[in-house]
Amino acid sequence: MNTTTTRTRARARRRHQAGMTLIEIMIVLMIIGMIAGAVGFAVLPQFEKAKIKATRTDAKNVSAAAEMWIAEHGGCPSVNDLVEDKIISAKNRTMDAWDHEFSIECEEDGPVARSAGPDGQMGNDDDVW
Repeated sequence: MNTTTTRTRARARRRHQAGMTLIEIMIVLMIIGMIAGAVGFAVLPQFEKAKIKATRTDAKNVSAAAEMWIAEHGGCPSVNDLVEDKIISAKNRTMDAWDHEFSIECEEDGPVARSAGPDGQMGNDDDVW
C-alpha cells in the first residue's frame, strides 16, 4: 500500500467520525426536555406558595392600616376608604396576588383583611388572611 492511499483513508475515517448523527441529537434534546419538565414540575408549586406568602404579608399591612383608620374614624373601612384617606398609598399592594381586592372584616380583636385566594370565591378553604 502506498502512503497516499493510507492518508486518504485516514482522512475519510476522521471526517465520518467527526459529526453527530440525527439520533444522537434527538436523544440529547429528549434528555434536556425531561430535565426541563422535572424542573418545571418542582418549581411551579413554589410559585403558588410564594403568592400565598406575599398575600399574607399584604393582608397584614392592610389590616394594620385599617386599624389606624378605625382609630381615627371608627367603624369598619374598605380598602377604598384606606386609599382615599391616604392611609395606604395607591402604590402599595391593595389587591392580592390574584388581583382580587382584599375584604376587611372588623372583629372584636381588630380588623382582619382577607383574600378570596386563587379561586376568587370568599368562604372557601383557599382563602388567605
